[in-house]
Amino acid sequence: MIEAARQTWRFLEPYHGMIYFAPEAAAAYEALGLTGRAGYFASRSAALGAVPAPVVVATFYNFNPGLVRTSIATAWSATDPAAVLAARYAAADEALRGILGEAIASPEMRRAATLLRAAAETVAEDVVGRPLFAAHAALPWPDEPHLVLWHAQTLLREYRGDAHVAALLTAGLSGIEALVSHAASGAVPAETLRTSRAWSEAEWTAAIAGLRERDWLTDDADLSFTPTGAARRAEIERATDENSVTPYAHIGESACAELQALVRPFSRALAEELMPWALARY
Repeated sequence: MIEAARQTWRFLEPYHGMIYFAPEAAAAYEALGLTGRAGYFASRSAALGAVPAPVVVATFYNFNPGLVRTSIATAWSATDPAAVLAARYAAADEALRGILGEAIASPEMRRAATLLRAAAETVAEDVVGRPLFAAHAALPWPDEPHLVLWHAQTLLREYRGDAHVAALLTAGLSGIEALVSHAASGAVPAETLRTSRAWSEAEWTAAIAGLRERDWLTDDADLSFTPTGAARRAEIERATDENSVTPYAHIGESACAELQALVRPFSRALAEELMPWALARY
């Protein structure tokens, strides 16, 4: 069941993740006075309310705290969480309609929304230790199926994300060390991770040195795990999977397989338009 859960999450990830790349979202946040990265931090944390920057640093985990502090200060001096949440859902609606067209009203969309909502609602009260999930689970459900599917995947993404943060913390990795270890896995280029989270080259180099001292990384120029590091990273992924399986186990492997088939065309269309680097996964 763990593999089915992981694959279902992966197949649905572009359906939620498109909001971070859709020009409709950037325009909606800019209309509220949010420029640069402020829109990202405000929109993803707005469900928590206008919390101070340290709360966002804690829950987002791997971003440079300086970037978070600047972004949150900018955000809540310009607007408020309710306005940002409304803008986020309006942008999701506009982007999904623009890319998926008539598919948003299809039987496949309605069925996918029903299945994923059932999965998400199973864990609606499983909020202990999951602050971002808890905040989003407290939001009202939208009415239209394409937004129900988006909201459900948002919940399950944050449910899994909170579990991943717990696994990283238990493994003794700081936010930047978590990024370095992710880069060593080969999933995302190191430079993309470093710059997107606003870490300096000096900070990145220091994190690499620290992980080498702890026998996570070899001395090779390219980031690569030692056997110890590979085992520790695998344990992080295992713990994340095990602590994220419940909603998918509730609907069962057959429904997970059905969900994957239903959403694959949606995810491919969204990835092709907004995230072409991820297209090969779908």
